Amino acid sequence: MKKGRIHSVDALRGFALAGIVIVHMVENYVGSLPPADAMAAVNQGIPDSIVEGFISLFLRGKFFALFSFLFGLSFFIQMDKATEKGKRFEGRFLWRLILLFAIGAFHHLFYRGDILTIYALLGVLLIPFYRLETKWILAVTALLFLGLGRYVVFALFGDQPIFSGVPFDPENPYIIAYFEIIKNGSLLKVFTINATEGSLMKLDFQLGVFGRGYLTFAFFLLGLYAGKFRFFENFRDNRKKVLKGLYWFIGLFILSVALTILLFSFSGQEGDSISFDSWIVMFALTAFDLSNLFMTFVLIAGFLLIYMKPKGESFLNTFAPYGRMALTNYVAQTIIGTFILYGWGLGYLGDLRNIYTFLMGIVIIMLQMIVSRWWLQEFKYGPLEWGWRSLTYFKVFPFKKTG
Repeated sequence: MKKGRIHSVDALRGFALAGIVIVHMVENYVGSLPPADAMAAVNQGIPDSIVEGFISLFLRGKFFALFSFLFGLSFFIQMDKATEKGKRFEGRFLWRLILLFAIGAFHHLFYRGDILTIYALLGVLLIPFYRLETKWILAVTALLFLGLGRYVVFALFGDQPIFSGVPFDPENPYIIAYFEIIKNGSLLKVFTINATEGSLMKLDFQLGVFGRGYLTFAFFLLGLYAGKFRFFENFRDNRKKVLKGLYWFIGLFILSVALTILLFSFSGQEGDSISFDSWIVMFALTAFDLSNLFMTFVLIAGFLLIYMKPKGESFLNTFAPYGRMALTNYVAQTIIGTFILYGWGLGYLGDLRNIYTFLMGIVIIMLQMIVSRWWLQEFKYGPLEWGWRSLTYFKVFPFKKTG
């Protein structure tokens, strides 16, 4: 029997995408540590502080995690469908990742915080995990979340950048020059610095002591595990377990936040400037990562509990078309956001208060949701989704709906 789409997954993906654009807009799509005082204008009062606090607590580091979790889940769904048909999908998936890397490379030219290229590179490592026993998947996941990648890098290189040679310091001339280019430079200059220095600095962020890449892959594995467990196919039958999990994850989130604060206080550092040159700071970063993990679980559990109610399902399903066109919408929202903020566009970088960029993010979400709903009434896929699918299978799939 042919399995249909899992609408809760589409809706959750759209929900994750909404969180990502809000974070990026409030961060002004900087994609780097901003120079000292360069963003002073963004926080001018209580509303701006509330927005920053809300994003730090509930959005930043959580919605990228949710998006990554769903990437791992999608990998399982594709592999599982092929297995049911008696086919192998590994080679096709690898080719699919190459295509994703090409799309991501284009996206990276606009914004060096692009995640598609990272997904494409890390996605290769997912392939052998599909046939691995779940206990080994969970073991590797646990080691990554507990900071193994970060600790190995710190033991070998300390806090020094591995690829770019650019220290994480707001006074660093390279960081100041980059900010000046995205604030006042032409589109060509933005493309050039992102394609060169920006690529190396992104690798530092992903594979250095910040360890975003290791966390991303850990969330991939969690999504793969959820697929093997058939969680999203059966979550309605496990309401009590989901509710119990929600309470546990809230408690663990609070504990991990307290541990993060405690460890940073023991590091002896004061003010906004943090040095990443001690083991205690490495442990503090891992505690912070765990807080993001537990809040991500809170978001998933809360989302599903609401989805189990008829009115909740009806409301959350409005995110489903947005999620079905996630690739197109992700690239489009970056082009829109950088046009508003960067110098090659309207040039408002660092000049708009948090409350304004937050509201602009909401408007972008609403407009994209409206367009996505209309588009999928007329077409079978989003533009990039259709191109990605057609190139994956070397055939032109029907694009426009008929009848």
